[in-house]
Amino acid sequence: MTVIDIPGSKSVTARALFLAAAADGTSTLLRPLVSDDTEGFAEGLKALGYEVRQDVGAWHIQGRPQGPAATDADVHCRDGATTARFLPTLAAAGAHGTYRFDASPQMRRRPLGPLTTALRSLGVDLRHHEHEGHHPLTVHAAGIKGGALTLDAGQSSQYLTALLMLGPLTAEGLAITVTDLVSEPYVEITLAMMRTFGAQVTQEGRTYTVAPTGYRATTYAVEPDASTSSYFFAAAALDPTPGREVTVPGLGTGALQGDLGFVDVLRRMGAEVEITETATTVRSTGRLHGLTVNMRDISDTMPTLAALAPFADGPVRIEDVANTRVKECDRLDACAENLRRLGVTVATGPDWIEIQPGTPEGPVEIATHGDHRIVMSFAVTALRTPGITYDDPGCVRKTFPGFHEAFPEVFPDAFPDAFPQVFP
Repeated sequence: MTVIDIPGSKSVTARALFLAAAADGTSTLLRPLVSDDTEGFAEGLKALGYEVRQDVGAWHIQGRPQGPAATDADVHCRDGATTARFLPTLAAAGAHGTYRFDASPQMRRRPLGPLTTALRSLGVDLRHHEHEGHHPLTVHAAGIKGGALTLDAGQSSQYLTALLMLGPLTAEGLAITVTDLVSEPYVEITLAMMRTFGAQVTQEGRTYTVAPTGYRATTYAVEPDASTSSYFFAAAALDPTPGREVTVPGLGTGALQGDLGFVDVLRRMGAEVEITETATTVRSTGRLHGLTVNMRDISDTMPTLAALAPFADGPVRIEDVANTRVKECDRLDACAENLRRLGVTVATGPDWIEIQPGTPEGPVEIATHGDHRIVMSFAVTALRTPGITYDDPGCVRKTFPGFHEAFPEVFPDAFPDAFPQVFP
């Protein structure tokens, strides 16, 4: 058995940072993810005047229910979508202050219009500076009364998450009716974590009602990242030796993250999967089957499956993943482009990709488009395809700075030809 220690969840860490900053008292986050995205979030909190102490294995945040200590601040959100969407929302709830937000060119391209439109409907004084619905922007905070609003979260569940977390900080609470929603399991993470920090949220159909309770500080343990785990689980499923397995401790039956559902896809393809209270194990059977799968709720693992797909014995069709076109890059096109470079037959549509079985052939340089998930996904392909390199291998620092050291340790004897090319 190969046991893999996966870093903490990016999604959980970002939410925990928001909730801790908004809580009454000092919260401690145990085993938070340390990466460019989460460091950027922490730096953003510090720029807003929050006290954040980052020790090894534990981050301590002094909460400010009244809002940022700084009354004037510039915040750079780097590449982080959670940072770019959550921090302006947190700042808007403050009693007073002017806060300017900007982000990397990549993040500037990503949309946040539905969120900022919703904030404006609540009376927030918010202005986009270059392109409507995109960074950079300025928020003039004066507190938020609350009320009812309608939200389209069909592009990103993060819009809904930001507003849900805002709700307890408003004077009268929020009632949010959602017309469309993608990646719903991420909203379930949000709701569970809010309740842990003392919030009261109810749901009736597509309407979420959040009481104006505020938050209470707590000690919160961050579970391993399920999206990151998908590359290691895929490697186990791909191993040609039946019985070879990967176990990720800390991801069990009580895990919050919906992306753990990726192992159910691997099970459908023929791998053996075991989930206990404390861990998840994926075991190779030496064969992978083609399938058609809807990945709307686990779309961050779409590139993992796309990179694994050529090794199946039939076509792999992934559906209902239009939102992957507005991630760090257009992931549907990026996966198709790189698979074609490897000689694999691929077709795509507005919200789907279909990959035919075949033998990927290198040498090929993967066009990463600066997207960490493209790098880590095609590391799976590289296990059976010597000669794969990347034009930007370092972009994994966004979520897993140590990936290039950790991934070769999965089965170094099973794929001896892959690693010199992938990890020179």
